[in-house]
Amino acid sequence: MRAPLWTAIAISVGLIVLLGYFIPPEMTRFAFILTLRSILIGWAVILAGVAALVGVLNLFMVHLRRMTARRDPDRYSILLVIAFLASFGLGLYLTPADPQYQKVVTAIQAPVEATLMALLVITLTFGSIRLFQRRKGLMAVVFAVSAFFFILIASGLLAPLQSLPGIGGLFEFIQRLPIAGTRGILLGIALGSLTAGLRILLGADRPFSG
Repeated sequence: MRAPLWTAIAISVGLIVLLGYFIPPEMTRFAFILTLRSILIGWAVILAGVAALVGVLNLFMVHLRRMTARRDPDRYSILLVIAFLASFGLGLYLTPADPQYQKVVTAIQAPVEATLMALLVITLTFGSIRLFQRRKGLMAVVFAVSAFFFILIASGLLAPLQSLPGIGGLFEFIQRLPIAGTRGILLGIALGSLTAGLRILLGADRPFSG
């Protein structure tokens, strides 16, 4: 084992935090475990916040170097640096809880999210075409038909048909299917995270050992 000390610390911290979730608050005999769990989680939140701040500052410095490059300065980096400084300065001056600041952020964020969703639609369409070209089978047909059908429903073109008897309930059922798929993806992420955590607790994976 390359780093037995750090492995032991990681396993101990993970077991303490995991054990704290199985101890009810009424058991005062083990109250120290709950207190220790809260302290460890607080430290983890602080470390995660610092890591995110370091990542943002690193991104800012990378684009600042691109902006000040002697040859072919990146114009998009200039926009990013200006937007970062403006949003950061306004956030410090007005605080993130200010309604006007939230309106400005929402007015910028909503079009960006809509653009990303449009790109996702184009990517799905292109992916279905490539899938048809490489693998012509039942799953390719199901993927293409379902993607096209759900895009058509989301566009609102079939909204007049929902007023027909029997069609409205069918549309409601079909619109619930993406929610089921989303829950399945979230369950997969949860199981994957649980598996990764158990492997770290058991010492099978040691990402902290370098």
